[in-house]
Amino acid sequence: MQPRSDQRAGLAYGFAAYTMWGLLPLYWHLLGAATPSEILAHRMAWSLPVAVVILAVLRRWAWIGPLLRQPKRLGLILVCAVVISTNWFLYIWAVNAGHVLEASLGYFINPLVSIAFGVLVLRERLRPLQWTAVAVGALAVLVMTVAYGKVPWIALGLAFSFATYGLVKKGIKLDGIEGFSAETAMQVLPALGFLIYLGVHGESNFTTGGVGQALLLSACGIATAIPLICFGASAVRLPLTTIGMMQYLAPTFQFVLGLTVFHEAMPPERWAGFALVWVALTVLTWDALRTARRARTELAAAGARAADVAAAEAAQLAAPETPGLKP
Repeated sequence: MQPRSDQRAGLAYGFAAYTMWGLLPLYWHLLGAATPSEILAHRMAWSLPVAVVILAVLRRWAWIGPLLRQPKRLGLILVCAVVISTNWFLYIWAVNAGHVLEASLGYFINPLVSIAFGVLVLRERLRPLQWTAVAVGALAVLVMTVAYGKVPWIALGLAFSFATYGLVKKGIKLDGIEGFSAETAMQVLPALGFLIYLGVHGESNFTTGGVGQALLLSACGIATAIPLICFGASAVRLPLTTIGMMQYLAPTFQFVLGLTVFHEAMPPERWAGFALVWVALTVLTWDALRTARRARTELAAAGARAADVAAAEAAQLAAPETPGLKP
């Protein structure tokens, strides 16, 4: 069992990460003049300098040598880098193509996919209400398929890619900044190569879009690093099922932005699909709260019983022996 201080820190990191991710559509929308590929490349290229600065400030370099001698962990980091790059590209494209609501649906579905991964891969056991929530989520996907007239591939792609990232992250066992730094170190060379290609062919928005656009593109590293570091720190401190439940914070912000800022259409059948997902998340939350309350009650009762036993044993040892009787 994780220490309680670790769990509290994990929750704090998780809430911070998902709040920042929920507001990212506003940032990507400002970069709409650039192609999603260029935004992604800048996001990858500028993230490493940010990570190096943080590592230098914290003086946390000792993990690099041991990591380089562990090919299996390096392979997992490469998988993480590929999967999160795919997730980033799809999300940036969805926002700037006017699919913020479907992107939010993907992150609403994500907790259910994470829970399913916890069962199928990590052999975590689900309670009946958790199974109910997963079933309702699957029904929601069917409803949204009818609503969109096709499989909501953007939502499913985002959900499965990020759930996979969280799952693989569990096996690496690196803290937030270390994991992020290792991943961006693997992303930086392909990103720089693509940006150089754009510059040589005169297709770089960084050099032709003005000072403001260049500053926004270079700030992608900060916008990427901070929430991802927080997520990495949360993922190594909390069970995958807890991470899954926290993830509805980001899509809530995205959903509100899609409706109020980007004014995307929301016909009744889409409302029905979203409503089913929200029902599933409500069931998950209620079950988690009930289970946590029951665990606290059982722990307190066990502590009370242990104290009673200890007191009885102490009283027995302190009692004087009756003269003339042998034990």
